[in-house]
Amino acid sequence: MRFDLTDLRLFLAVVDAGSITHGAADIGLSLPAASERLRDMEAAGDVILLNRGRRGVAPTEAGEMLAHHARTILHQMAQMRGDIGHYARGLRASVRIFANTAAMTEFLPRRLAPWMAAHPQIDIELKERQSVAIAKSIDAGFAEIGVLSSAVEMGDLTLRPFAIDRLVVVAARTHALAGHARVRFGDLLGHHFIGLTGGALQDHIDAHAARAGARLKMRIRLRSFDGICQMAGAGAGIGIVPESAARRCRRSTGIAIIRLRDDWATRHLSLCVRDERELTPPAKALFDHLSQAGE
Repeated sequence: MRFDLTDLRLFLAVVDAGSITHGAADIGLSLPAASERLRDMEAAGDVILLNRGRRGVAPTEAGEMLAHHARTILHQMAQMRGDIGHYARGLRASVRIFANTAAMTEFLPRRLAPWMAAHPQIDIELKERQSVAIAKSIDAGFAEIGVLSSAVEMGDLTLRPFAIDRLVVVAARTHALAGHARVRFGDLLGHHFIGLTGGALQDHIDAHAARAGARLKMRIRLRSFDGICQMAGAGAGIGIVPESAARRCRRSTGIAIIRLRDDWATRHLSLCVRDERELTPPAKALFDHLSQAGE
């Protein structure tokens, strides 16, 4: 059987996402093209690699074995590029990072920018995931560096402190909540919300509502924290965003900021890798930079 590197990248992306549609999008393939490649991979070996169901896909035992070898091959390719990159001009390398919503939108852009400017031959592949999924993906070798909440189970992953992310409520200054310094999440469930269009953070908030036996009364979902703050400031509802985003938007939107009392609303973010010794040279340099930037 013959698999090219695109086949291997596609297969790992599909396994990681649990979806052919999302896996194809992650590596820039159309769904028909990705589906055809996966069928050809199974036909070439006369083996079933994926169990397909209504809720997505999962690797079979043979698929798990392929994923293991694919990770090894792609890691060796990245290692080769990194090693040769010390001597060759024009050879590009890349580092794959999985991060939760707050890290991806509020912390990583300003910390990655100077490093990327100083390393023009290294590209960053940045994907948003929930913290639990990040820990599993780093352990499985789907990405080299993760940025996640320290509250999740880390196993044997190597960790370094990154940032403190506090979630706060944003509301109009005329809102009934505006006079409170702190509130509990449970006290918000009767209010109307402005939320995010999907994403790891919104899934996290929705999950805590579900644990409280409730479903958020969502008026609208937006793509950015700035949009949530603008609508909250105008009195359309309340939102939950990282404190850094709320403070950045407060002057332009006139929002009130109310801290959440719940322990889960204050998250210590950590960098994680499976093993520093396994990192490619570009990934190790970036891991060290992000660790120092968080001090």
